[in-house]
Amino acid sequence: MSDTTTHSFYMRNTTSTKRNSLAELNEAGDTDAVRTLLPLCSSERWAREVTADRPYEDLDALLDASDRVFAGLTVADLDAALAGHPRIGDRVSGDGAAAQLSRSEQSAMQSADEQVAAQILQGNKDYEHRFDRVFLIRAAGRSPREILAELQRRLGNDPADEQDEVREQLRQITRLRLEGQFSQ
Repeated sequence: MSDTTTHSFYMRNTTSTKRNSLAELNEAGDTDAVRTLLPLCSSERWAREVTADRPYEDLDALLDASDRVFAGLTVADLDAALAGHPRIGDRVSGDGAAAQLSRSEQSAMQSADEQVAAQILQGNKDYEHRFDRVFLIRAAGRSPREILAELQRRLGNDPADEQDEVREQLRQITRLRLEGQFSQ
């Protein structure tokens, strides 16, 4: 594949949410494949390992590889992945692919009434104080009240259990993003 084609693939995926084929991911150079995957999950290790497992026969193979990589991510890798996620309920800034995905995933928060929005804001602060990280949840498909209930429940977790929850939420978010990016 020529540098121009590879570069085009990279640019299209880091500035938009336009879908690509799995064949394009399989054929991209390693650097471009990693750059294409990073808006879907901000962990460099995840992106490098998913890239290294190519080629993928189908979307299920890609999703399985992503799940395998998630199982082995360290706390530092998880923290790197969290860096790509805004606080739930905050206005998402930026116009790159990761920001567009977050805005879409959190769109239900726009319908939150003032009381629920205020409780989520306070819950975010409490969560960050307790766990020293942003509260992360797969917001897609959840109402603001469901998000609030999960936030309140997870505030009772011990740090080890919460780390497992964060890994699972990141895994779910990343799967949804991969499905959206590479569905056929």
